[in-house]
Amino acid sequence: MRLRIITPLEVLVDEPGLRALQAEDASGSFGVLPGHARFLTSLAFSILRFERGDGTVGYCAVRRGILQVNPGDEVLVATREAVVGTDLARLTDDVLAGMAAERDLERTERAEAMRLELGAIRQIIRRMRGDASRTERGL
Repeated sequence: MRLRIITPLEVLVDEPGLRALQAEDASGSFGVLPGHARFLTSLAFSILRFERGDGTVGYCAVRRGILQVNPGDEVLVATREAVVGTDLARLTDDVLAGMAAERDLERTERAEAMRLELGAIRQIIRRMRGDASRTERGL
C-alpha cells in the first residue's frame, strides 16, 4: 500500500510498501489495510499511524483534510497543515505547542480587529454627532 500526504506546498509523505494505516474521523478510529475498498472521509484533527513493511512506524498529525483510498492500494491525504514524526510523544508535544502558538496569534489578531472596528464605530458616531449639531444650528 502506498501513502501520500500532500499540502499545497509540498509532498510530506510518499511511502510505498505500507502494511497498515490507522486514522480517525468524526465517526471514530479506523484502519486501512492493503486491498481496502474505495473510501473517502473528512479528517478534522487526526494523527495518522502508518506501519511500514519493515515493521517501523511513522506518524503524521493532520489538521483538517481529506483521506481517500483509491484502487491499486493508494491512500491519499490532502491537507493544508500536517506535521510528520517518528516519535508519537514528541509529535504530540510539537503539535500542541504549535496549536497553542496559533491560538495565541488568532486571539491577538481578533483583538486587533475588534480594536479597529470599535475605532471606526467611534469615528462614525463622532461624525454623526457633528453633522447633527450642524443641522440644529442651521448649517
